[in-house]
Amino acid sequence: MPSLFIDAERLRDLNSGLGQVCLHLGHELVRQRPDGWTLTFLVPKGKSGVFGNSVAYIEATWRQKIWIAGQYDVWHCLHQDSVYLPRRSQSAKLMLTIYDLNFLERADYSAAKKARRISQLQRKINRASLLTAGSAFTASVVRKHLQIPESLPFDVVYTGVAVDPKNTPAQLPADTPIAQFTQSSFFLFVGVIHPKKNVHTLLPLLEAFPDYRLVLAGPDRHPYAQHIREQAEKLGVADRLLMPGAVDEATKLWLYAHCEAFLFPSLTEGFGLPVAEAMTFGKPVFISNLTSLPEVGGKEAYYFENFEPESMAKLVHDGLHDFGQNPLREDRLRRRAASFSWPSVGKEYWALYEGLAR
Repeated sequence: MPSLFIDAERLRDLNSGLGQVCLHLGHELVRQRPDGWTLTFLVPKGKSGVFGNSVAYIEATWRQKIWIAGQYDVWHCLHQDSVYLPRRSQSAKLMLTIYDLNFLERADYSAAKKARRISQLQRKINRASLLTAGSAFTASVVRKHLQIPESLPFDVVYTGVAVDPKNTPAQLPADTPIAQFTQSSFFLFVGVIHPKKNVHTLLPLLEAFPDYRLVLAGPDRHPYAQHIREQAEKLGVADRLLMPGAVDEATKLWLYAHCEAFLFPSLTEGFGLPVAEAMTFGKPVFISNLTSLPEVGGKEAYYFENFEPESMAKLVHDGLHDFGQNPLREDRLRRRAASFSWPSVGKEYWALYEGLAR
């Protein structure tokens, strides 16, 4: 009876992309489980049972970073930074998913720190029986900076989109700041407020579009968030900027459904899930042409060629006009977003697991 171990410890942060991957992929793997397979999930403390009672659970502790008991045929680390690896004495075939090497672009990381991170990842790759990447771009970066044996299978498996427009609430509670703020037309960004997201470039758009407001929804604990607020004050647009922090799922769906356009000028992405989510709602998306984002937006997105205020404002102005004149674009956006589905992702992974077990 083949057995599969899945590191879903990142469920501890459901506001993160990795937390959402662990949640939705875990449910899909259980739903599609072939006959005869046993599943064991590594989960944070208190999360046992999250995928039902037909699978086994191990709750993560610091001691288990050294070793986890049990024999498994396939051991899947759902992200490259996992510290939970099979012991060398175990026979499990290690499958490692790499979502990005964004740390290579971080100005606050020294060359020595980046080299250490690369060395750590190389040691994991050396133990792996199969690699997957979250995008073709990520795969190309991995091949550039790490040594991948020709005999090591390396596949691209995209992320699924879990949002369902049918679950959008009819309205938000009237007394919430978001409900009051969004009574006027607004642009939307969803994601962590961090320098790599480049969201400060969106503030001049409020000068170019005086009838619009801007919602930046996402965790805002980084000092960059305060920088955004200060810049908005200097530009005189602070009254048309709302940064509500991380929002719950219902609020996020409502924001997608009611925004005029989704803006995502990110500098580095392993995939770009919020873009695909906005496309699920048929919203025009204006995104950077960097890293993996063109793989998500395809021909249906509008791309910032640079981040000069005049250029960005022209793209948004012309794009909104084009979108309004072409009623088919909304349907094409929805169809493209539908190609990133968790059922198809689960099917791909089960094919890989079964291949490794054989």
